[in-house]
Amino acid sequence: MANRTVFLRRLLAAAALLILNAALTFQNDWPTPAIRWQPALSVELAVAVLVLAAWSRRATAPRSVLRWLAAIWVLLAIGRYEYVTAPALFGRELNLYFDLRFLPDVTAMLARAAPAWAVALVVVGVMAVFGLLYAALRWAFGRVGDALAHDTDRRVLIVVSSLLVACFAAQHVSARVLPMVSFTAPVSDIYARQVREVVTALRRTKALPASPAMDASLEGVKGRDVLLIFVESYGAVSYERPELARGVAAGRALLGAAIGETGRAVVSAYVESPTFGGNSWLAHISLLAGMEIRDLDTSSLLMMQKRDTLVTAFTRRGYRAVAMMPGQREAWPEGSFYGFDEIYGIDRLNYNGPAFGWFRIPDQFTMARLDALETDRSPRAPLFVFFPTLSTHTPFEPIAPYQPDWARMTTAAPYDQAVADRALAREPNWFNLGASYVDALSYEFAVMAGYLRQHRDRDFVMILIGDHQPPAVVSGEGAPWDVPVHVITSPGVVLDRLAAHGFRKGLNIERPAAGKMHALAPLLLDAFSGGR
Repeated sequence: MANRTVFLRRLLAAAALLILNAALTFQNDWPTPAIRWQPALSVELAVAVLVLAAWSRRATAPRSVLRWLAAIWVLLAIGRYEYVTAPALFGRELNLYFDLRFLPDVTAMLARAAPAWAVALVVVGVMAVFGLLYAALRWAFGRVGDALAHDTDRRVLIVVSSLLVACFAAQHVSARVLPMVSFTAPVSDIYARQVREVVTALRRTKALPASPAMDASLEGVKGRDVLLIFVESYGAVSYERPELARGVAAGRALLGAAIGETGRAVVSAYVESPTFGGNSWLAHISLLAGMEIRDLDTSSLLMMQKRDTLVTAFTRRGYRAVAMMPGQREAWPEGSFYGFDEIYGIDRLNYNGPAFGWFRIPDQFTMARLDALETDRSPRAPLFVFFPTLSTHTPFEPIAPYQPDWARMTTAAPYDQAVADRALAREPNWFNLGASYVDALSYEFAVMAGYLRQHRDRDFVMILIGDHQPPAVVSGEGAPWDVPVHVITSPGVVLDRLAAHGFRKGLNIERPAAGKMHALAPLLLDAFSGGR
């Protein structure tokens, strides 16, 4: 009977340790909010066992200690969930200082969008999950505490935990130490980093350079809409890798023909992007803020401050600032930092056609919806539009067909079924994405050419700029970080001033680059502020 009791105690202690370890080592089941188990160890559990052993000695640990440990473990589990889930869903880790300020607004928005019973069900469900989690963790710590009250079990747990702590420390000196023993990142480090970011922001110990002057007259574009379109993955390699350049030549020529036929002109240059192959938002914030931002920490710190941006330069002069965000599925707090008046995410755009690729919405639809939502209003203020495209995003396939009848794009059937089926049947060739990249860029040129022709009688400024090079599998080894920028509008002082800054007339580009991306903001404002 005694042996059975010992076996049961040790079995329950082992199960408890598995539960406590799993609570801090799970992984995200991409691309969902769900989680999955992974074979890894938490050094924090080893430390917790040692702390509990020191606290309890030969007696059973006090209940208050077990309750506190369970509560702390709930917080650590929440931190782990954010750490593995936020980057998978949003592309970046959450920033407690910046993002939590918008939690009440996001909660209110969701509450307004959902029926009362659904909100109540979610609240009850969340409370139940946290309650069950706490109960399970409290039970687990109780079983570990019971084991520590017995000499043999206590010695085994102390020795094993000490060895794990030593192994973790040794692996930080050299990764060759027991590589078969895998630890996850301590959640306490994640919280500590967040606290450091808050302290840094509040004390402003990490100085950021002053923002460039954004108080421009905009006399050169007064009354004209300005469309800032970031073309995803549009890199210098589309000019400089011969096999890519040959492929996109026809599409680029189509755009050039539309520019000429509608009485417009274009100047072009290279600028150096702050990122390569991804992290488009670094390019966005660098240009819009006029500051070179190459990492998340600097970006987060900048957005904690109130700064003038390219957006506020236009709103200050009576423009309505609109962000067309077809890839935005969640709230976008960054929009408030930039100063947009209106943000259209995936839900508000209300696309009902077939889904193309991971991001669903073809860029031609977004351009058509811009007209329906904003451009066709009368009367209205001039627009400053920010639009990061999707159709040239890796892996580039399937590519939406270009629809000559733009009026169909905002209907429930934007394409003939056979045409859509052929396009959707195309799959990415992961061993040769270059061909798909060419086709995707050609589609983008067709969309922009079609938009210019649709609005041949409108006088506006269209800025087409790459956010970064395509990934290295397309760009090749050692590719530069440069991206093209084209400014399309009616001939006049805007284009002349840009030409004086090193832009070349036409769509062809020559080196050297006109500068870095963040330096383009004051340069554009200078060109836009010249007399007509």
